[in-house]
Amino acid sequence: MRSWTHLRHTEAAAAEIRRMAGAVRGLDPATPVPSCPEWDLAGLVAHTGAVHRWAAAMVRDAAPKRYDRDAMDHRFPRDPAGWPEWLEEGAALLTDALTSRDPDTEMWGWAGDRHARFWSRRQLHETVVHRADVDLAAGRAPDVDEDVAADGVEEFLDVLPYARWRPLLAELRGDGRTLSWQAGTGAGWLVTLTPDGYTWERSGAAGDVTVRAETAAELLLIAWRRREPAAVEGDETLLRWWAERAMI
Repeated sequence: MRSWTHLRHTEAAAAEIRRMAGAVRGLDPATPVPSCPEWDLAGLVAHTGAVHRWAAAMVRDAAPKRYDRDAMDHRFPRDPAGWPEWLEEGAALLTDALTSRDPDTEMWGWAGDRHARFWSRRQLHETVVHRADVDLAAGRAPDVDEDVAADGVEEFLDVLPYARWRPLLAELRGDGRTLSWQAGTGAGWLVTLTPDGYTWERSGAAGDVTVRAETAAELLLIAWRRREPAAVEGDETLLRWWAERAMI
């Protein structure tokens, strides 16, 4: 598994944004996005590119508080032909901002890590998931690098407890029951429910319920509710209980 740094997350985020720029080229803006039913393709692209610019502005300023994303002019092109260039411009803004900051620079972040490094990792996986949304809307199978996907699963588990706008997250606690996610490529994670919440670790162990998939990329899409698990062993009721609550 790749060793990740702020710079590597930044470079990978830029590469993913460029891939998304290519993925949206020539698509109908009115295309429904089944994995994000509140959006059509235009809404998905507008959201993702706006988040890149919003994050870039906050990192650039080492903002101590959250900026109002809706109050910012992101200059989203009316003509879909301009989407690829607009996304790539956002990649440049984000890269410039992130590389200008020491990863330990203190700033606002919505999860536990309130440093610039939070944003390089978060923007990588924000983009990976929404690029997958584009592919799903276009009827294509999403393709995610295994090291990126493995880090994405771990990032999901790291930030999930901080999505305080999701009240059901408070119920993700228990008496030691375990949930396991295992990829045929060797990546695996074990989540243990405790009275104070949950813990996770890299592990090949089975749990009270175990989800198996061929790749970490599939597990990432399952974690983000972009794909349903195909192979489940053990207590499926526990898995459904988790899935109903583990949402961002």
